[in-house]
Amino acid sequence: MLHFRFSTVLKELFEATLKRPSLGSRQKTWLPTRHCCFGAASVDARAVSTQLKVLHAASHRPALRTAPCAAPYRSYCAKTEGAAVELDEQLKKDGVGSEATSDKRRNAGILPSLEDLLFYTVAEGQETMPAHKFLTALKATGLRTGDPRLKECMETLKETLKNTSDGVTLDRHLFKKCVQSNIVLLTQAFRKKFVIPDFQSFTSHIDELYESAKKLSGGQVADYIPQLAKFSPDLWAVSLCTVDGQRHTVGDTKVPFCLQSCVKPLKYAIAVHDHGTEYVHSFIGKEPSGLRFNKLFLNDEDKPHNPMVNAGAIVCTSLIKQGAGNAEKFDYVMNFLKKMAGNEYVGFSNATFQSERESGDRNFAIGYYLKEKKCFPEGTDMTSVLDFYFQLCSIEVTCESASVMAATLANGGNCPITGERVLSPEAVRNTLSLMHSCGMYDFSGQFAFHVGLPAKSGVAGGILLVVPNVMGIMCWSPPLDKLGNSVRGIQFCTDLVELFNFHNYDNLRHFAKKHDPRREGGEQRHSFGPMDYESLQQELALKAPLWKKVSPTESHQDSSTTVVYRMDNAGK
Repeated sequence: MLHFRFSTVLKELFEATLKRPSLGSRQKTWLPTRHCCFGAASVDARAVSTQLKVLHAASHRPALRTAPCAAPYRSYCAKTEGAAVELDEQLKKDGVGSEATSDKRRNAGILPSLEDLLFYTVAEGQETMPAHKFLTALKATGLRTGDPRLKECMETLKETLKNTSDGVTLDRHLFKKCVQSNIVLLTQAFRKKFVIPDFQSFTSHIDELYESAKKLSGGQVADYIPQLAKFSPDLWAVSLCTVDGQRHTVGDTKVPFCLQSCVKPLKYAIAVHDHGTEYVHSFIGKEPSGLRFNKLFLNDEDKPHNPMVNAGAIVCTSLIKQGAGNAEKFDYVMNFLKKMAGNEYVGFSNATFQSERESGDRNFAIGYYLKEKKCFPEGTDMTSVLDFYFQLCSIEVTCESASVMAATLANGGNCPITGERVLSPEAVRNTLSLMHSCGMYDFSGQFAFHVGLPAKSGVAGGILLVVPNVMGIMCWSPPLDKLGNSVRGIQFCTDLVELFNFHNYDNLRHFAKKHDPRREGGEQRHSFGPMDYESLQQELALKAPLWKKVSPTESHQDSSTTVVYRMDNAGK
């Protein structure tokens, strides 16, 4: 029998190496995990390890979307013999926080570093592994090798393989060199700590929904803008990006198309980010109009009803970079959108812009009506604003890049794949609120009722869908229904919410008929409680062979075992 003792160091939740305990048979030490810490436990060193369960087993409960905070915590103790040990007292006895103690534990040689544990997880206990095995396992978590956060890791891996004998195989030391710069992100991925823990299962459902919607043949491609009429009605794509940067695409996801009305919530978010809610809504209302999106109609205060109809979007366009020329304004918005897309593809279709301007009589009529009613800021050149408006409608994206934009909204304004703060929380909240009530043309009420998520459609066939705190999705198929929404996109969104409990008002606790991809193994993602002791033993047994493989030690006898489970108030 081989006994291990380990404890959590609160100040170093995700440091590059594990704290390593001394060999004293009675001293309790702690293994770092994200939300829980365990006392000493007896495990059988002969237990068999199984693939990716190793890192996942380090923490039985799924991680939170909320960041750790300094709030008080509660501890739950389950003891087999002797008195329960309170966490604070035990940490004091262990001398946690002392650099000398930490260094001593690192040098004790009992437990491996996170890099070593990750290596043996992917290599399945072997001393070497081909690089493609690591990359395949990484893809299964939802991360891409092109993820900007993994740039240093991938560059080091490429250079390292050049210097190996076969250009393919990695040993533990070479692997550690490659992953150490990104070990926190990789550990979260392989321990299934992302918002969608079982990503492969989830994406298999997405593929099924895609295939189901693909069978639809109704709708007509928009032809009032000549360039839009050139798209094939058979094009159909779905891309998603979670708030942790997990990616999945299916269909024609690399074909560029124009945002059209899908740009309306994005430029509104930019306006609120720059000027604040009060200023923006001194020019634009917040109510659904109940009318067609291109009607010449204002509310009782002679304001456009909301930023999602053409009149409101034209006024919103006039609020961006006032006083600057159109070239400077356009670059400003493009830079914003590229940041939202994590620097993925954002382009411009000059042909669509020219086509929009030549066939934009209705929008010119709306512009003159707004000018007559003094809806623009003082000194605004209405024709220049309309040119800028047409330019923004003609910005191109792919399904993949647009899904990252949607994920930035889902993530409160932070781009998931770069970590950069792009929009203020105020701007994101307001944008999602208006997308929910006004984003789907005259179908907005129906969509809010049946789907219950913020979304914005465009006449190019796109639907920008946001699942707050979970993911962003872009659906694209040119054939539209009579209300101007993508036929396949509407079907996909409806089926998505029928299968998963993503609707705003699905009760996550009691709505048992729907799947919750945020759960894993039947556990609710945000729930906590004392861990079953036998389950803990099984999980520790999984890790025992790997620890022994790296640093074999003599076993020690201990008749008592205390298990402590910690819960942050931030985890509610």
